[in-house]
Amino acid sequence: MRELIDKLEKNQKLSTEEWIGLIEEDYDTEYLFAKADKIRRQQYGEDVYIRGLIEISSYCKNNCFYCGIRRDNARAQRYRLDYEQIMECVDTGYKLGFRTFVLQGGEDMFFTSERVEKIVFDIKKRYKDCAITLSLGERSYDEYKRWFDAGADRYLLRHETADRKHYERLHPSDMSYENRVRCLNNLREIGYQVGCGFMVGSPYQNTRNLAADMEFITDLKPHMIGIGPFISHKETVFSEYPNGTLDLTLKLIALLRIANPKALIPATTALGTIAADGREKGLKVGANVVMPNLSPKDVRSKYSLYDNKICTGEEAAECIKCLNLRVKNTGYKIVVQRGDSKVTECF
Repeated sequence: MRELIDKLEKNQKLSTEEWIGLIEEDYDTEYLFAKADKIRRQQYGEDVYIRGLIEISSYCKNNCFYCGIRRDNARAQRYRLDYEQIMECVDTGYKLGFRTFVLQGGEDMFFTSERVEKIVFDIKKRYKDCAITLSLGERSYDEYKRWFDAGADRYLLRHETADRKHYERLHPSDMSYENRVRCLNNLREIGYQVGCGFMVGSPYQNTRNLAADMEFITDLKPHMIGIGPFISHKETVFSEYPNGTLDLTLKLIALLRIANPKALIPATTALGTIAADGREKGLKVGANVVMPNLSPKDVRSKYSLYDNKICTGEEAAECIKCLNLRVKNTGYKIVVQRGDSKVTECF
């Protein structure tokens, strides 16, 4: 396996069968993890970038079979933040040192083109040194363009799986793999920094699916890659399906780092949910982004994509202080980006 890992480092791509071997075979991952950490240090040193996550709505028009805020979940606790609440979250985050904000939500059509445009424009007007990432699902080319022109910098849209048949087993018939890929291509064409990703251990997933994901990402060359273990939700079609594993998720993070040396790869909340030290372990094998939650404390538990989500009861400052200590204990340091400069933050 060392030869394949070295080949991946050299070429940043593999054949399908080689990907399957690296993903499926049982081997000592020490060499893999050390290689991934070396590459992330070559690109980013000890820096871990911090993004302020604001979950703006738990309403969603979609009915994805794995998601806790799916349309048909009558027991989901619904909320949406208004303009003033969103700006208050941004103000709080800015005072705490954040310079990138991630506005994430279900596909809630209350957030029209005009509403999102105003929010983006006003954040950028108030804080010119900040970056804005949107993660609001599938929208039209014109909507994406409108938000980009208003000042949005990045867009996260996880492809979830690069296999069309697998996609159809995870989503209802009114959603399509082709449209998901079209949206990603539209975002890239418009000029966004694009993020994609997938669930590890999702229902019906096999190793060939994962190999397809790795190939898809290699071809797309995204700026950001977000993966995390599948975690079931009790009010979904897949409530009894086993969760993804920490070990496989860490292996895939390491492989993604080697294949995509410059990508931003978060140590996700799902990783920290599946294991108490999951995010720390993710940072040690190639991840370099963490996203503390800036949403109002009283709504965090309502944005329940999966069961047992962590960090739902802490104030933003408490969460950041805790996370900063955790990152320091891994041998890295949290930084914020202001344009082309970086400043180490002590929260």
